[in-house]
Amino acid sequence: MLLYLLREKKLSADRLGDLLWKESGLLGVSGVSPDMRDLLASPDPRARDAVEMFVYRVTDFVGALTAALGGIDGLVFTAGIGEHAAPVRERVCRNLAWLGLELDDDANRAHRTRISTPASKVSAWVIPTDEEGMIARHVVEVLQISE
Repeated sequence: MLLYLLREKKLSADRLGDLLWKESGLLGVSGVSPDMRDLLASPDPRARDAVEMFVYRVTDFVGALTAALGGIDGLVFTAGIGEHAAPVRERVCRNLAWLGLELDDDANRAHRTRISTPASKVSAWVIPTDEEGMIARHVVEVLQISE
């Protein structure tokens, strides 16, 4: 596909970069926004479709990884969408009920750390990240900078 765009459609590397990094993903599917908050709040059916596609892809990846691992004990939601989008977590967990994952709706809506029920065979968690802090620590380590 990329070669086709470069060769046949004569896209420049800069235009291809913009297409891949700025106009694809949630924005490309929805035509509304790349921000999940905007999509969840939008009445536009394309926004709804983008959310459903996102949930499907997460469910698909978790299912594939679960099969490759021979099962999982827990599922962790993290980063922007995982930490803040309770409706997305709810849909993903419902899709993964076949794993024995039972969502605690109140805990999920309240953004608690554990969002699965105590009886759930697979636990589900919301764990905050500090991506910028981790990057900074790794840079310090690689460059051997003393703090």
